[in-house]
Amino acid sequence: MPSCAMDDATADSLLGGQVSLRQPQKGHRAGSDAVLLAAAAAVQPGQTVVDVGASTGAVGLMVAARERQARFVFVERDPGLASLCRQNCDANGIDATVVEVDVLDAAARLAAGLQAESADLVLTNPPFLEEGKARLSPDRARAAAHALPAGGLEAWIKACLNLLKPKGRLVLIHRADRLADCLDAMKGRFGGISVRFVHPAENQPAIRLILSAKKGSRAPMTILPPVVLHDSDGRFTPFAAALHRGEALLT
Repeated sequence: MPSCAMDDATADSLLGGQVSLRQPQKGHRAGSDAVLLAAAAAVQPGQTVVDVGASTGAVGLMVAARERQARFVFVERDPGLASLCRQNCDANGIDATVVEVDVLDAAARLAAGLQAESADLVLTNPPFLEEGKARLSPDRARAAAHALPAGGLEAWIKACLNLLKPKGRLVLIHRADRLADCLDAMKGRFGGISVRFVHPAENQPAIRLILSAKKGSRAPMTILPPVVLHDSDGRFTPFAAALHRGEALLT
């Protein structure tokens, strides 16, 4: 797996300046997906939160900005991104653990210190594409961030399941058209599932889904009110703008 070049990293901020973030100028960069996922994470003091596929740490850092008494673990396989994640944790005053490992490799997870059933909450933005099912970017770093092996989504969700304590909660964001795949991967493993669709504008099809599920639960599924990102002028709706400033939540 090629490591991302870090010499062109940019200095950015999230949540209206609450979080500072160095991230690569090219390739996968934190945006609305990260903001929405962090806003959907209900976390309590003392809980262990694991950000799987953390990249430079945007999601976990935004959650930590509102609950510093939780314990944060960032899991990222790319050495360059993991290095930036450590720098970002330090810059934001977050005493966190950054684990450089491929979450799909069970033996490597354990060797790296990721214990089974250790997390109260797992947050993840899985790579959206799978090899053989989509055309991948010619940019190697971008392709690595956006693609899983064939059948990789189920393996990714099972890895998250392994990290969760009994009754622990998984929160993920994915493409809206992958709902059936997400639910198939969770069948018999998770319950109490809630789904919230994200629409780019009113009367436009959903492009993302935010899914929350409890390990081992048998509670029924709930469809939550949608999020609409933009108004007719292309600007953020008031609620979407509040989410991006860190002034609203989806919990």
